[in-house]
Amino acid sequence: MTYRSAVIKRNAELVMMFPFVLLGKIAGHLFPLKTKHRTFLFFATADIGGSIQVNADITACIKDQQPLIIFSKKPGNNEFRRLFDIEGTRVIDLHRYVDNKWYHFVNFFYRGVLSTWINKAENPVVFGGESLFFYKVIPHVKKTARKIELCHLNTWFNFSQAFISYIDVRIFSTPKIKRDVEKQYQQNNVPAIYAERLRFIDNKIDIPAYQPISNDRLEVLFVGRGAPQKRVHIIAEIARQMKAKNSRVHFSFVGDVEAIIPPAVKEYCTLYGNITQREKINEIYRRSDVLLLTSAYEGLPLAVMEMMAMGKVVVSTAVDGIPDYITHQENGLLILSSDENEIAAEAIGLLEWLLNNPAAQKKIGEKSRSYAVQHFSGETFCQSYRRIFYNE
Repeated sequence: MTYRSAVIKRNAELVMMFPFVLLGKIAGHLFPLKTKHRTFLFFATADIGGSIQVNADITACIKDQQPLIIFSKKPGNNEFRRLFDIEGTRVIDLHRYVDNKWYHFVNFFYRGVLSTWINKAENPVVFGGESLFFYKVIPHVKKTARKIELCHLNTWFNFSQAFISYIDVRIFSTPKIKRDVEKQYQQNNVPAIYAERLRFIDNKIDIPAYQPISNDRLEVLFVGRGAPQKRVHIIAEIARQMKAKNSRVHFSFVGDVEAIIPPAVKEYCTLYGNITQREKINEIYRRSDVLLLTSAYEGLPLAVMEMMAMGKVVVSTAVDGIPDYITHQENGLLILSSDENEIAAEAIGLLEWLLNNPAAQKKIGEKSRSYAVQHFSGETFCQSYRRIFYNE
């Protein structure tokens, strides 16, 4: 979809929904917010995941501003919901009303309600953390409101380009995603003024004290969802082949991947399932040597950042934003193949190289941690977002 066609589609939708939005605006005046807010945060869900953790981190950075959080999508597990119970914030979950295709007109109605609440605020800030509903609301928000978007993946680009003119700042969590949208702007002849609104901010993590560990075998860990792009089946195949070779390697999996791992492979691997307790996941990280990813595409998973901060070796396919952070054989190892069988073979070669070169493993881990300390601190993260939100 081109920028021009996306804008035409958006304008047609705005015309068709106008009566319902108008009713919502009237309702917004008749039933005003009982709490006072300047900052409005639009999030899809509180399901477990890296992007949700980032949304919670941003909320914590601005909690003194007493933000209002709006959830708009039916949750899958809602396991990160507790992360948003932050003093000073208020949460409104609208998914029962705005995430149902059978009465989508109610979604239009709430666009009017929320835009009215926002427009009544003085110098409002409206932020969308990968929330479809955010894009739907901002055309109805007054021009003086500061509207900010955060994007972790380029899969949203065709849709979100229709709303470029409404967004004051577009933030990307990796340099690669920012480059992708710059390319899209050039190809679609988007006015140059909008390219000036693009920013890049690294996500944050807590940097723990360094705790070296000595394992009798190479402990390899996967952390993530069982989504197709993660290609967990490749890691299962790697585990199978290395077991057949009697390699001194053990594989562990964190995430909802049990259905993907063949029963025979489960017998000699450890499957933790979803973990929400920070202490438990940190302990699993600490006991591991390697984080293995075979994704078809990636932003920068928090697991990568967290394992780097612990001085572990990240072995990953060289996709999207990963090579912006991982330099091969310096602070990590990159898999350059694209064919799935070749990815498995290359990953096995790299893991065996680590087994046979413990000094190299230690050196790469040290440089991995050094990079994380320099780039992923919470102070830098909060300062960057507060500067964009409030010009601080």
